[in-house]
Amino acid sequence: MMVQGMEINKDLVAASATPLVLAILAEGDSYGYAILRRVSELSGGRLEWSDGMLYPVLHRLERLGYIVGEWQKSDTGRRRKYYRITKQGKDQLAAERRQWQAVDDALRNVWSLLAAQPVLIPLSRGI
Repeated sequence: MMVQGMEINKDLVAASATPLVLAILAEGDSYGYAILRRVSELSGGRLEWSDGMLYPVLHRLERLGYIVGEWQKSDTGRRRKYYRITKQGKDQLAAERRQWQAVDDALRNVWSLLAAQPVLIPLSRGI
């Protein structure tokens, strides 16, 4: 996945998908296209997911019992599958949040340590 000229590792994108989708659904029921727009909005346009990435995540979360999907007619009369987070999904979201906060804390600590170290400029050989 490209993010403003930088490629984000597929493993990182995959790892962040569950907490992002669960957090969006914790805001309220939603459907696929609206979830894609919300991911883009929350990331300031830096994350642009495709249908091919989102729908397998939704189906997996549904199988796990974290969300429930229900077909409904939209205002335009078109059928859409709306997803709702379950109690089990809210519990999982809380666990995901704790895990991501621990990772974020560790990365911030190591980056602070690296920033405090003097920059070493390698000497060229043969000069």
